[in-house]
Amino acid sequence: MARMLVAAFAVVAALLSGCVSTPASSPDKIRQALNVEKQGVEQYILGPTDVVDVSVWRNPDLSVSVPVRPDGQISVPLVGDIRAAGRTPEVLSQAIENELSQYIREPQVSVVVTGMGSHEFTDRVRVTGAVQAPMSMPYRQGMTVMDVVLQAGGANQFADLDDAMLYRTMGQEAVAIPVNLEDILNRGNIKTNYLLQPGDILTVPERDF
Repeated sequence: MARMLVAAFAVVAALLSGCVSTPASSPDKIRQALNVEKQGVEQYILGPTDVVDVSVWRNPDLSVSVPVRPDGQISVPLVGDIRAAGRTPEVLSQAIENELSQYIREPQVSVVVTGMGSHEFTDRVRVTGAVQAPMSMPYRQGMTVMDVVLQAGGANQFADLDDAMLYRTMGQEAVAIPVNLEDILNRGNIKTNYLLQPGDILTVPERDF
């Protein structure tokens, strides 16, 4: 998660500094990056500043609402400190059940995320360049390239709609995926109206005059 965040910030910094002419990635890399659409968003991974409700069935005294501390731990009655960061809520609930089984019979634990602070930046999409209002917005499932362009007020009069680029982090690499906004917005051709994923960045360059 931390490495993905660093990679995303590096891409944002490069784009905001004017480096919007990055060439497209190889067709193979583009195919791999776009396959993320078919895989869907991964399970939520807990991180520092998240808040979780830990509920122990028939044991309200053991049920708590706690933040994930900077060291990645949470504190649970009887259990004490237990690692939460890097785990899904389901894995964390199983870990707590294992610890509580030393004290109560067949504990049943549920973990619900009530605050997603650790994903404040990784679960966003961004649009930069020649749009009316460059912006960063929360990711919503089903968002497309057209959605973020319209939310940013549309392209401005200087936009080069044929040469927009969608950047998607894949491991430590930012994959550059060509997007034809002229087709999407003015011709009804939605071939490159890709579904977005958390962390995606769409850049719209200006025309050469």
